[in-house]
Amino acid sequence: MEDHVNINNGNTNRGELWGLSARDIFYKYVRFLPLFLLSLAAALLVAWIYLRYSTRIYSSTGTMLIKNEKPASREDKVEDILEGSNRSQNIQNEIEIMRSRPLMERVVNRIHLQVSYIANGKIKEFNVYKLAPFQMEVYEIADSSASFSTKIKMVNSQMFRIDNESNFSFGKVFQNKHGIFRLIKTGNISPGSEFTVNWDPTSVVASNLVTNLKVQPQTPGTGIVAVSIQTSSALMSADIVNSLMVQYDSMTVEQNNFSTDQMLHFIDERLNIFTREIDTLQAKYLRYKQLNNLIDPEVQSSNYFERIGEADKSINEQRFRLSIADDITSYLKDKSKEYLRIVVPSSLGLEDLTLNELVAGYNKAQLERQSLLDSKVPIENPAVKEVEGQIEKLRESILENLKNVRAVYASSIETLKTKSSFDESELKAMPFKLKELVEMERQINTKLTLYNLLQGKREEAAIGRASTISNSKIINLATPSLTPVKPNKRAIQILAVLIGLGLPALIIFIAEVVNDKVSTRFDIERITKAPILGEVGHSYSEKTLIVNKTSRGMVAEQFRIIRSNLQYILPQITQPVIMVTSSVSGEGKSFVSINIGAVLSLAGKKTVILEFDIRKPKILSGIGMSKKSGISNYLLGKGELEDLIIPVPDQPNLFVLPCGPIPPNPSELLLDPKVTDMFTKLRANFEAIIVDTAPVGMVSDAMTLGKFADCTLYLVRQGHTFKKQITLIDEFYEEKKLPRVSIIINDVKLKPGYGYYGYGRYGYGYGYAQKSSYYEEEAKPISSFEKFISKIDPRRWVGLKK
Repeated sequence: MEDHVNINNGNTNRGELWGLSARDIFYKYVRFLPLFLLSLAAALLVAWIYLRYSTRIYSSTGTMLIKNEKPASREDKVEDILEGSNRSQNIQNEIEIMRSRPLMERVVNRIHLQVSYIANGKIKEFNVYKLAPFQMEVYEIADSSASFSTKIKMVNSQMFRIDNESNFSFGKVFQNKHGIFRLIKTGNISPGSEFTVNWDPTSVVASNLVTNLKVQPQTPGTGIVAVSIQTSSALMSADIVNSLMVQYDSMTVEQNNFSTDQMLHFIDERLNIFTREIDTLQAKYLRYKQLNNLIDPEVQSSNYFERIGEADKSINEQRFRLSIADDITSYLKDKSKEYLRIVVPSSLGLEDLTLNELVAGYNKAQLERQSLLDSKVPIENPAVKEVEGQIEKLRESILENLKNVRAVYASSIETLKTKSSFDESELKAMPFKLKELVEMERQINTKLTLYNLLQGKREEAAIGRASTISNSKIINLATPSLTPVKPNKRAIQILAVLIGLGLPALIIFIAEVVNDKVSTRFDIERITKAPILGEVGHSYSEKTLIVNKTSRGMVAEQFRIIRSNLQYILPQITQPVIMVTSSVSGEGKSFVSINIGAVLSLAGKKTVILEFDIRKPKILSGIGMSKKSGISNYLLGKGELEDLIIPVPDQPNLFVLPCGPIPPNPSELLLDPKVTDMFTKLRANFEAIIVDTAPVGMVSDAMTLGKFADCTLYLVRQGHTFKKQITLIDEFYEEKKLPRVSIIINDVKLKPGYGYYGYGRYGYGYGYAQKSSYYEEEAKPISSFEKFISKIDPRRWVGLKK
């Protein structure tokens, strides 16, 4: 039964071809499905192993509000509108403080992160922060600047082993090369379990934690910041974030109270001095009255002392102010306190606006310098030097102002003393003892006045300190999250899938790119418009002639399809001359010539095969016949054509005209006029003539014989013909250097069984053959994968390599 072949017009639309290119690519790569599945499985296995044994990282986040240090007034709002608000800059400053190492060191000390506990598993290790069944108390560290690790193995519920050396009991102090420690049992002990206890200096732990700390604004334009950190323990992450927010809150309160603390320290020092001086004066006063028997001297000299008292009062006030000025002057001239954290006290009653402003500016500059030093700014930094210059200028200005104030007070005191001396002259009659007593009382009253003044100032400062609040507020505390942020399971799995599919695709693509030989019919179709007459699969038979009356194999059926397609190439020619050629030797010209001749003879056509590949004849050897006289004898006039043509055994209607002896000048021999006579005689006696010629890409024989042929079958061998040689075919086709060029793809290697499901796309253009009943008789069993590929599209077996 002959196959019914659906063939399109020879001028296949190129747009339609490109429209199917994506599908061609799919079927080109689907043959590697086992490779893709294996690669994907391997990638997913690696991803599973990575997710199973990699260290999990947990993150915790808390939020807090950072307030402005001072309330915004109407003037501040106007200034913000005109000059722009500095709120974002202040928030950024606070963020940098929260990310500073000193603050993190406070956190490390607060929750004792110098000691870490690791549970040792068979493959991976776990951070068991707050989950370890014991806690290590550190009494003494041998070298506090170096980190160390200790292996601890649980012997039983009461004993443990250190570094596989000595056994110790829980609750007892032990000593090793690292220091003195004690292990306190806090949970159930599993005998045989192993732990690693690491100790690191506070600075090292803080530096490591700061690198994983993130502090960033929660919402732009607000003072809310989000604090987050990633560690290998969910509980540790939450504790660090919460402790950091608490320590930041405490630190801001301490910084706000710094100036008040320095003032309280100064006042306390002065009160201690005055207390000692007052005690001394009072003791001297009591002894003086006891020795001189002075009971009520005021009654005796009330009139005189009234005026003297008023003068003394004014003098005391002036001396008080002068004493304060002297104290401040002595403090400023003391170089040992030039840059101490103790700032200059206020004027404490000196009624001079200029002096008060200078003292306030001096104290502010001192605090600014101390703030820079606390922020780890080097003392040689230009900013520090600039502040120190301001401090020195203010100190000199204060000293100069104090000098003027002291001169005024001294002048006033001298004036008052003059008036007091006049009144005292009136008391010459009074005993000298009374004068000494009054002097003692005056000194005591002066010291008590200063003491009471300082006590009042101290209470005011203490009230201000107690009312200091933090400029921050914790909004949300961090809570432990048992969902790890690293490794990202979904991302790892997606990456594994991409690598599992992309790697083999890349390898296949590179292999295709570097492959410069024809693999599929698409490699031909994208270079030339020459029609593809058919495709011939790889023959595993040892015989060259495989087409006969009983052959039903795949290759034999392919030649039958080519025979059917020839009618579209030669529609009006009943006695065709078919020339078979190729680009280079070894592409199967003789094999195709023999079997096309055989398939034509089976159709009842008297067919002759001309062995015109004079240089390397293979026709006779292919059909199992010995060399005989042939074409060269006829052209040289040494034989008759009828005597040289010999029949092929067991092939009715099939004849062969041998090459004959190989001449020294084959190309010139083909130019002999007898070649024309030979074709004329052959046309008269045969219904089909097959001309097996030499490769057209190597010699000119085919070009010479082309004028006698009705069509040219140009062979392209899969995996043998170079892609660049297809351009030669396109040149012959476009420029019509050879008659009616059609391409036959030879030696297409297929997996066993694919032929059963589709002899497809063999024709001139696109088409497929419906399977016949006799295909099933010789169909071989196929694998499940092959059956899957065939079910996708039974026609698309072409191009699949074995």
